[in-house]
Amino acid sequence: MQRYGRRNRPFYRIAAVEKRARRDGPVIENLGWYNPLSADAAKQIEINEDRVKYWLSKGAQPSDTVRDFLAKRSLVDVKAWEADREHDRKVVAANKAKAQAAAEKTEDKKA
Repeated sequence: MQRYGRRNRPFYRIAAVEKRARRDGPVIENLGWYNPLSADAAKQIEINEDRVKYWLSKGAQPSDTVRDFLAKRSLVDVKAWEADREHDRKVVAANKAKAQAAAEKTEDKKA
C-alpha cells in the first residue's frame, strides 16, 4: 500500500511492487485503492480482483493489511488467513508474558 493524500487525510493505493523497493517506490501495477476516511463503507476500498488473482498466482505476497482486505473478499484462502492471524495473536501474547515476567524479575531484584 502506498500512502497518498495530505496530512490527517490518508489515501492508499494498493499496488504490485518489487519486494526490495521502498514503500513509495516504483510500481509494477496499481491494483486498487483504499480510502479509510470515506463515510460509506462500500466506497472505502476498490480492488481489481482479476489482476490481484493474477499476481497472487505469480507468487506475490500481500502485506498483512492487504491480506485482510483480500480475505474479506475471499480472494485468498480464508482458513489459512485465520490460522496465520491466530498464530500471530499467540506470538504477541507470549511476548507480552515474557516482557511482564522480565519486568517483575527486575522489580524483585530492586526490592
